[in-house]
Amino acid sequence: MLRRLLLILFVISLFVWGGCHGESKTNTKDTGPRHIIDLNGTWEIAQGPMDSMPDSFGHKVPVPGLVDMARPAFEEVGKKNEKRRAFWYRRTFTVKGKIPDVAILKIHKAKYGTKVFLNGELVGEHLPCFTPALLEVKKFLKGSGGENELIVRVGADRESLPEGMPGGWDFEKYLYIPGIYDSVELILTGKPFIVNVQTVPDISQNKVRVVTEVQGPAGSGYGSVSYEVTEVSTGKLVGSVESSGVAFSFGTTKLNTSIPIENCKLWTPENPFLYELKLSTGEDCIRVRFGMRSFRFDKESGRAVLNGKPYIMRGTNVCAYRFLEDAERGDKPWRRDWVRRLHRKFKSMHWNSIRYCIGFPPELWYEIADEEGFLIQDEFPIWLLSKAPENPKSEKIIPEYTEWMRERWNHACVVIWDAQNESITEETGKALSAVRHLDLSNRPWDNGWAAPESGTDYLESHPYLFSKIQWGSGDFHLSDLANTSGRPRVRDAQKEFKLPIIINEYAWLWLNRDGTTTCLTNKVYDSLLGPNSTIEQRRLLYARYLAALTEFWRCHRECAGVLHFCGLGYSRAGDKPRPEGGATSDHFIDLEKLTFEPNFERYVRDSFSPVGLMLDFWDEEISGGAERSLKVFVINDLHKEWKGTVRLRIVRGNSTIAEQTKDCTVGSLGREILTFEQKFPQQAGEYQIIGELIKVDGTVVRSLRDFKIVSAGN
Repeated sequence: MLRRLLLILFVISLFVWGGCHGESKTNTKDTGPRHIIDLNGTWEIAQGPMDSMPDSFGHKVPVPGLVDMARPAFEEVGKKNEKRRAFWYRRTFTVKGKIPDVAILKIHKAKYGTKVFLNGELVGEHLPCFTPALLEVKKFLKGSGGENELIVRVGADRESLPEGMPGGWDFEKYLYIPGIYDSVELILTGKPFIVNVQTVPDISQNKVRVVTEVQGPAGSGYGSVSYEVTEVSTGKLVGSVESSGVAFSFGTTKLNTSIPIENCKLWTPENPFLYELKLSTGEDCIRVRFGMRSFRFDKESGRAVLNGKPYIMRGTNVCAYRFLEDAERGDKPWRRDWVRRLHRKFKSMHWNSIRYCIGFPPELWYEIADEEGFLIQDEFPIWLLSKAPENPKSEKIIPEYTEWMRERWNHACVVIWDAQNESITEETGKALSAVRHLDLSNRPWDNGWAAPESGTDYLESHPYLFSKIQWGSGDFHLSDLANTSGRPRVRDAQKEFKLPIIINEYAWLWLNRDGTTTCLTNKVYDSLLGPNSTIEQRRLLYARYLAALTEFWRCHRECAGVLHFCGLGYSRAGDKPRPEGGATSDHFIDLEKLTFEPNFERYVRDSFSPVGLMLDFWDEEISGGAERSLKVFVINDLHKEWKGTVRLRIVRGNSTIAEQTKDCTVGSLGREILTFEQKFPQQAGEYQIIGELIKVDGTVVRSLRDFKIVSAGN
């Protein structure tokens, strides 16, 4: 008791301060006896060899950030350069008072390969580029106001890593920019020390299971652990447990506790309700946010199941590591306000899901996805098509998968572990099979184009129908959708598995932000519009065709989700061949204001409407006076019945030539197919045929096709 009282008095009196080249103070974040010292800010930086520390540091760089943000700037960052094999970061800070029993330096993410020195001593090395480095620094750390010098070395390029380690190879990336690209913090606390917490929601019992790893003090002993659950939005206490007489050992003790939650509220994208767990050993305390939700796939129905109910996934992709090489990137990935506005912009498109594609953004993105309400497919950066210059091995992947899961498993937003992208390899399957038992929520896994490892997983499909034009392997027009199966194909390694499918890439119609074609779409637009198409023609075609493809895949109801590619990537504008020209891009025309290209926002937003439609008419030409039975598919992603009116119109210019309507009722998560008998006009010319959902509040969702009427016999 006396020891605890003394420690409490020490914690109260502990005052942490520091400076970093012009900054007056180091920020601290206290959670009771645990102090988290924010080491972000302006650091010094220098380039040089891997094994020799620089004599001076003549540049400054923000942390978190990337080396290309240094001032003065370094030459050709992200490319191999004979002037350096490494970049060396440096900062100083001070800690007033005694150093407690536990002092952990946490570098959330850095690449390529991290080596840390404190006060001239080697602390340790952490090679993984996408998961946190957690390094014990107590024996190197000066307290009582002494100055601490922290130096972090990172490899200058992807090839700094040992063979067999994932390095984030991406066939469509051109720069591999190193740096400390997520937060750095110093954790000071006592023992028993809370090493890791895993929250496991049990929504059927309205309680959360908490599995805690605790490192005890020297020698065995007994103590108590308290658990409190509060609502994040109100601060209201809704559950608590006190465990006394807990036996702590010098090693790691695993504790298992369940906490009933009063008036339990479930987390969904529509209502992202969050709780906070406060866990204390008396000598250490940690706060963890979580959501009460469950997620799985149902093999029989082919649907995702959120909180016990079928749930239709609609969404997009974020290629964070491609965005890091974008000329307009600046400090946007680390600005919480910009990242929040980005996710809210995605919400405005009726998206409820995001694949963080081929790489992990900074931690704050996951915090915001928790708060704003998105289902995240979290994809580890492995992409191994033929001629990939790296070949990660399972024994190197397993430790990284483990660190990744331990860092991310309390996020309500993370519902899928995605082992890799578009790769056919046994290595990721071996690795995920070795670690999946660690996740007590049993989230499903995506194994790219390799065979799935469990009947609870699913398959990813990338039906790039227009790609055959680019590769010269055939032709494709929108009219060919009339003879295309609504069930997308899967890869050979997946065919024997009858599992749910998610389409998380499709179209192959990318344009750079300035409206120019990418190096993967120049031949596509030449084929569809001719060699002299304008920016406006291309943008309009892209939006209309992307909307039509979205309607097609959604309305056939063969997939658990449809995720467009991509909501955020890079834009490497200009009609240039590789490596200068970009391969893909997003739809922004103003990145700071997050303004979408207007045609994209107008047409594609409707195609993702929760209650949506598809006009099943794909003819590019039709004879004047022809009579057709036209089908309109109406789908309802909501958990309640929808009633409204469906209208079919034929339009020429600003004039409506023909119009008819039908009432429509679609059950929860259902689909109805309406048939309209339609006679087409006689007069030749260009027309539009438009299917419209007219909602009770008067809003309209449209599906439209352009076509020509030709005289009979033409």
